[in-house]
Amino acid sequence: MVDINRARVVVTGLGAITPLGQTADTFWQNLVAGKSGIGPMTLCDPTDYPCRISGEVSDFDPVQYINAREARRMARFSQLAVAAGLSAVESAGLDMSREDPYRVGVTLGNGNGGFPTLEENCRILADRGGMRMSPFFFPMILPNMAAANVSRFVGTKGYNSTATTACAASNQAMGEALEVIRRGVADVMLAGGAEAGISQLGLAGFAVMRALTTRNDEPEKASRPFDAHRDGFVPAEGAVVLVLESLEHATRRGANILVELAGFGCTSDAAHMAQPEESGASAAEAMRLALADAGEPLDQVSYINAHGTSTPLNDTLETVAIKRLFGDRAYQIPISSTKSMIGHALGASGSLEAAVCIKTITDGVIHPTINYESPDPDCDLDYVPNEARKSDVRVVLSNAFGFGGQNACLVFRRFEET
Repeated sequence: MVDINRARVVVTGLGAITPLGQTADTFWQNLVAGKSGIGPMTLCDPTDYPCRISGEVSDFDPVQYINAREARRMARFSQLAVAAGLSAVESAGLDMSREDPYRVGVTLGNGNGGFPTLEENCRILADRGGMRMSPFFFPMILPNMAAANVSRFVGTKGYNSTATTACAASNQAMGEALEVIRRGVADVMLAGGAEAGISQLGLAGFAVMRALTTRNDEPEKASRPFDAHRDGFVPAEGAVVLVLESLEHATRRGANILVELAGFGCTSDAAHMAQPEESGASAAEAMRLALADAGEPLDQVSYINAHGTSTPLNDTLETVAIKRLFGDRAYQIPISSTKSMIGHALGASGSLEAAVCIKTITDGVIHPTINYESPDPDCDLDYVPNEARKSDVRVVLSNAFGFGGQNACLVFRRFEET
């Protein structure tokens, strides 16, 4: 049963650094237009690998957000996180000089930390010796440093945490932030995720698992969630940070409220180390828990933002899980995959999709799943193929399922006074 006296949590700010734009509005406009942000890989040399395309944040310049000296001492995932965090604070009109810094915190998700920096310094170790490595090696690569750096640059001194639950990490981080505010530990939380792991080390790891697409000649058509001819995911990067506040705090400072973050559900498959559990039971339970936490019955869900990775097994089993929970109503719910246009940003993917969920509610538009050309009999739901759709969207379910069978789902809801 939902505690009617607990704090309601609302979203008042949004910062986005993505393969389809470095503002939330640009990102959203490109998604609605069905534009792909996937192209030839430039962040590392992919010549020796079967996948040579990626979703990259082109022309990202961290010096637009922080000074050059600080930027050199951060791995790229931290740079992206700080840029998104500062943009979110500006979007929210949050003035830290008016806040108790111990009542403002940060929770971010990522899967890899500073993978490219790790690879670079391992090469230095092997070629030139360990004493030639960067003295900033550890502060650059550790997964917690994105949240730490956002805290430094924004000036938050409250609750600070990092989720590293693979592809579920950002949803886990935002769900944790929701609970922190509900518990009264913080008034404001900056929450989301950041990932920038495109490197030969990461590429090789996924390639030997045969998890990646090999459709290199058609980068814009390579990511095709739920399509019968999908052959693997496209690696990507990016960061999104939300400003979450208790409704009381947001109202007191006159903030512009975008939507409500209403529910969080989290489960574990307790099965395979990399593959989703075949019955879909744990994924379905994560969705059910998130809706129960929000106090929303199944028949109120207006839209599902799918995990939708474009891998054969994930898309089939996510479809199984949705049917398991919703029954026949699964066929009536619009579903789309943001990854069809940007690829899979791993631990940051849930945060990028949270931005989508917010814009879907505020704009009344559902973005398409592009590249849906050949129906798969095992994936037979409404995936909003190829063209955006206008819709009055009130309740959105956002799915994120990670390696190790870690599932984290969120519910966003149109903000209403009562």
